[in-house]
Amino acid sequence: MKKHIKKIAVIGSGIMGSGIACHFANIGVEVLLLDIVPNELNEKEKSQGLTLESKSVRNRIVNNSLVASLKSKPSPIYKQVFSSRISTGNLEDDIAKIATVDWIIEVVVERLDIKQKVFELIEKHRTPGTIISSNTSGIPIQFMNKGRSDDFQAHFAVTHFFNPPRYLKLFEVVPGPDCKLEVVDFLMSYGERFLGKTAVLAKDTPAFIGNRIGIFGIMSLFHIVKELNLTIEEVDKLTGPVIGRPKSATFRTVDVVGLDTLVHVADGLYKNCPNDEAHNLFELPEFVKKLMENNWLGNKTKQGFYKKEVDDKGKKQILALNLDTYEYSIAKKIKFASLEKTKTIANVIDRFTILIKGKDKAGEFYRKTFAALFAYSANRIPEISDELFRIDDAMKAGFGWEHGPFQIWDAIGVEKGIELIKNEGLTLNSWVEEMLISGTKSFYTVSEDVENYYDIPSKSNSKKPGQDSFIILNHIRETKTIWSNKEAAIQHLGDGILNIEFQSKMNTIGGGVLQAINKAIDLAEEEYEAVILGNQAANFSVGANLAIVFLLAVEQEYDELNMSTKMFQDTVMRLRYSSVPTLITPRGMSFGGACEMSMHVDKVIAAAETYTGLVEFGVGIIPAGGGTKEMTLRASEAFLKDDVKLNRLRDRFINIAMAKVATSAHEAFDLGFYQEGKDLVVVNGNRQIATAKRYALQMLEDGYTQPTPKKIKVLGQQVLGMFRVGTDSLEKGLYASEHDKKIANKLGYIMAGGDLSEPSYVSEQYLLDLEREAILSLLGERKTLERIQFMLKTGKPLRN
Repeated sequence: MKKHIKKIAVIGSGIMGSGIACHFANIGVEVLLLDIVPNELNEKEKSQGLTLESKSVRNRIVNNSLVASLKSKPSPIYKQVFSSRISTGNLEDDIAKIATVDWIIEVVVERLDIKQKVFELIEKHRTPGTIISSNTSGIPIQFMNKGRSDDFQAHFAVTHFFNPPRYLKLFEVVPGPDCKLEVVDFLMSYGERFLGKTAVLAKDTPAFIGNRIGIFGIMSLFHIVKELNLTIEEVDKLTGPVIGRPKSATFRTVDVVGLDTLVHVADGLYKNCPNDEAHNLFELPEFVKKLMENNWLGNKTKQGFYKKEVDDKGKKQILALNLDTYEYSIAKKIKFASLEKTKTIANVIDRFTILIKGKDKAGEFYRKTFAALFAYSANRIPEISDELFRIDDAMKAGFGWEHGPFQIWDAIGVEKGIELIKNEGLTLNSWVEEMLISGTKSFYTVSEDVENYYDIPSKSNSKKPGQDSFIILNHIRETKTIWSNKEAAIQHLGDGILNIEFQSKMNTIGGGVLQAINKAIDLAEEEYEAVILGNQAANFSVGANLAIVFLLAVEQEYDELNMSTKMFQDTVMRLRYSSVPTLITPRGMSFGGACEMSMHVDKVIAAAETYTGLVEFGVGIIPAGGGTKEMTLRASEAFLKDDVKLNRLRDRFINIAMAKVATSAHEAFDLGFYQEGKDLVVVNGNRQIATAKRYALQMLEDGYTQPTPKKIKVLGQQVLGMFRVGTDSLEKGLYASEHDKKIANKLGYIMAGGDLSEPSYVSEQYLLDLEREAILSLLGERKTLERIQFMLKTGKPLRN
């Protein structure tokens, strides 16, 4: 099905509707957002003399909803200017406009009667062949499209986004009984390629895949809490990052989502799945009923399983609920012996075998919860999905799990998982043991760099679909690595393209990473063709290894600090001036040194969800890996007229001095970290490395030429005075401390090119030397060391 989506209509402007509208606007699609007309005036409208016929009144609901969405945090939009792609209207005056759209998405309240009325209205005005989809979280399609035309039903499906639509990657596609196969294929492809989602084909069953498994997991855990006499702090410690789940873990997540939302889905499953073997687990435990009675729903009611308070000294503190007394007390820090044994295991997937062997309460918890999860997931095939990988994909994309149920099961061993299930007295679908009997010992295998899954109907391994568009480092690491050290590895991606994968903790940049970059460039210049800096961790890199910097500074090893800073600078300059194309694929957090590297390569292929910036000011230093130099250079290149020179430079100065971080890759262009016409944003982060390889080959095909060194125009004393006046006023106004002022003055000195008497052209090395001089002097300051130490301890900046 060849179809171009230029414009869509979203019916319903609530949190989900506005969020979906914003995400389509993010990718460049024009959006018509419609909602109902108010049936009465509010007090403000009355005071303004408006009537129910006034346009502002008739569009009040949709406009207020969109404005609220755009103001929400985290933002649903990559850049506020993208919201101009959304036009608003109402279902009476503007419904005829849907005749011009390519796709209509219904996102109204979860009531069948209202949805049916909306679909009846849509049918009157839509153009035949237009795709219609519903964002319902569980109303059966056969009821929603009952009575609709054949063409309507042939183009109707559920497209279930998870909230917030920009950030959660799950996109469940549930075709109606008469939906054309080409429509389903189109929606799956569009979700992956354009919306940046993990598109999961689901069946029209209660809660589909993600919520069916996810809510089971939470409800099962709720019932185990009392059995094992666990506190909510203990559960959240056990179900968070240690097993590859979000920091919000279980109870904090319920507080964020809202207990009422969870209860709504759980009640639906209890009513609509009477034959489910875990039916009783969807019945609400007493403590959940109590919280519902008290209206302790979480963040929306200011208290739930947790509550924030300010103590007598004005310090914020987090209180946790006691599930026996229903009283709050200061949340406790939790330790378990089983967890201590995993502290040295960096890869989450390698921790599970340790955790299930624990002899403490944590070990018992994991044995029980994993047994329940494994059995329930296996038993839902083929009810909710014919393929096991779709369940794993749904849980990873919808609930932020690093590994899905069958991947965890593989990690501890299929036979061991069966043993856990039997020990808990749970029933298990026969296909799992039949798989073992057939000789297949795991749910997934990797063969010739391709991931295969166990296909239940054929009782054989099949290639997981959708891999051809991706380069998956997990699949090629063993066979394609040509060089490695403790912090990084170099893989040959084929066609002469090398990839450097950071493998240090949090992908910090230390000597090992710099060594790998230089080695890769050496190899590429000698016998390969191009170099990509790419990894597929959640965060590309948090920057330089501050712990090493701190240690050297405390020991006053200034020669070593000078040498390591010089090595970093030399490395980024090699990225710029090597004889081969260099590319980088930032994603998630890409701070400090990682941002500096992005500013020096030939091309950035950034994931849309990239949060990048020169954040060194937060720890009392300046960007000294070429970042300050590069911001000065870019300001210099942007000098158009004398009257804007100072403004250009001032803006770049402020971005560094305020440690500004782009909240999306698109914002990074505005802040000067990425460059229009050179760098690229991709919505689906899974495609980054494959896209980078494609562009590297194209650069080679086009005849890549080694860049020539640049001269930078600096303004000297002309701008130095402006910087110093500014820092003086900030200190006097108590907006900056004395130490802030000192750092800012050193930054200004570099960006001015020193105290030159007149504007001059200087080399990049001249500014790099000034960077190095500044950072070495700052690392000799006690207040700088206090800031670094505080950051290492708390992960937060200190103002002193």
